[in-house]
Parts: sequence; structure tokens; C-alpha cells
Amino acid sequence: MAERNFTIMTEFILLGFTDNPRLQPVLFTVFLLIYLLILTGNIGMVTLIWIDSRLHTPMYFFLSNLSLLDIGYSSVIAPRTLMAFVAETKTISFTGCAIQFFFFGTAVSCEACLLGVMAYDRFIAICNPLLYTAIMSKPFCKLLVAASYLTSSVNAAVQASFLFNLSFCRSNNINHFFCDMPPILKLSCSDTRVIDLIHFSLSTALALITIVTILVSYTYILVAILRINSAEGRHKAFSTCASHLTAVTVFYGTVIFMYLRPSSKYSMEEDKIISVFYTLAIPMLNPLIYSLRNKEVKEACKRAVYRENSLVGKGLASV
Repeated sequence: MAERNFTIMTEFILLGFTDNPRLQPVLFTVFLLIYLLILTGNIGMVTLIWIDSRLHTPMYFFLSNLSLLDIGYSSVIAPRTLMAFVAETKTISFTGCAIQFFFFGTAVSCEACLLGVMAYDRFIAICNPLLYTAIMSKPFCKLLVAASYLTSSVNAAVQASFLFNLSFCRSNNINHFFCDMPPILKLSCSDTRVIDLIHFSLSTALALITIVTILVSYTYILVAILRINSAEGRHKAFSTCASHLTAVTVFYGTVIFMYLRPSSKYSMEEDKIISVFYTLAIPMLNPLIYSLRNKEVKEACKRAVYRENSLVGKGLASV
């Protein structure tokens, strides 16, 4: 067997977007603004759902978990990316890279599962409204969320264990701004066919299960909406699904294009741009999608603002 110069990898260097010193301050500012918008929008959404009793329904319970995931997986990526723009060293330990990969993989997989769960919730609400409360009980909703987290963490753990047990004998420079599978695989001198198969199989299975759930649910929803006699009723039923459909289209369109394509088609520079979209842009857009296109969220925002103004007014009056 031919000998190879295998090296025990203790750390990686994340090359980031560019080594151009002129672009780094601009990119730092853009990333910082996006991250602040992500935190503001998603924390605001979770807080609004928590304080407004009218939003204590299964749909908004799932939405609050979606917002928490958006905060989580953007926070796994954004702070270190921001540090890389201003710090002289761009290293990340081997263990740190594995942890980042695991948590990011868990969050993205769980977001896919939750989008499927939310489609099922809309199906029950529109197609079986009389049984909705009985079917979508609090214990069942919690079980669906727990199952999403469990499935996603197992998926990420399996992929991480195979990926970080590979042998690395090439450069430790990761041509990316976070520890993602494609750029890490390029550094390995092991046979990557097994991990490629595992990654493709698990990702495809998860995507297919959730996509089929969404498609079947919305097929029944569409049939039910078409049976509604009044135009107002059809519009009201469809409006409850519009936000979710928009979020599904944006999320799955990006992720499928990113991961479920032949490895020969990968371009690292192209992937960096796409990765920014689903690691930062989607978490930033989700609160906007669910607030601007959702009447109940808008009304809850108005009630929250009115309540705050009332408290301020009372406070000033008592002074």
C-alpha cells in the first residue's frame, strides 16, 4: 500500500470571502447589519407570540420555534464570520469546526422538518377545522417539535462523525466562511465516496419526506379551497398559507440548489454567495415574510404598540 503523508489536523483556517483589505470593512458592515436584523426580527417575533395570548395557537407555536432556529443557526455562523473580517488570525480548532458543522446541520435540518410540520398544521386547519383543536393538541405539537429536533440532531451527528473521521493530508485552509461539508471534503485525502453517499442519502431522504408532506398537504388544501363558494372565503383560507408557501419556496429552492447537485458542479466562489443567502438572508427574511403577509401578526404588533404606549402614558401621568 502506497504511503501518504497523513497529518493530524488540529485546526483549520477559514479563508472567508476575500483577502482584499478594502472590501473587508464593507463586508463587515453588511454582515453586521444583517445579523442585527436577524436578531431583532426573530427575537421580536418570539416575544410577540409569547406576550399575545391570541397567538397561542399551534401555528404560532411552530413559528416561534422556527424563529428560534433562525437565531440559532445564524448565530453559529455570523459572529465568527464577523471576527474573521477584523481579526488577524482566522483559525478555528478541529473540535470547534466539528461543533459548528453539527449545530448548523441540526438547525437547517430542523427548519426543513418544521416547514413540513407547519404544512401539516395548515392542512388540518383548513381541511378538518372541526377536529383541529383535538388533533393539534399541545402535547402533540410538542411531540412534533421534539421529533424534528431529534431527527435533525441524529442526521447531523451521523454526517459529522463520518466527515471528521476522515484523514486530512492536504492544506488546512477551508475556502469558505464556515465549516461546511463541500470545502472540508476537498481537504481530505481519504476515499470520500462513503461520506458522499451518506450525505446525499440522508439529505435527500429528509428533503423528500418534508417536501412530500408539504406537497400532499397543499394538494388537499387547494382542493378544499376550490370547494369554498365565496371568493372572500377562498381568499381568507389562502392567506393563511401564503406566508408559509413563500418561506418554503425560498428555503427549499436555495438548499436544494446548494446540496442536491453533482459534486462536479461545485464552484466554491459561487457556493459562498449561495451560502450567505441561506445562512443569513433567509433568517432575516422569515420574520418579514410572516409579519408583512400575516394579518394576525400585524394586529398583534398594533396591540403590543398600543399596550406599550398606554403603559408609558400612565407612567407619565403618575409623575
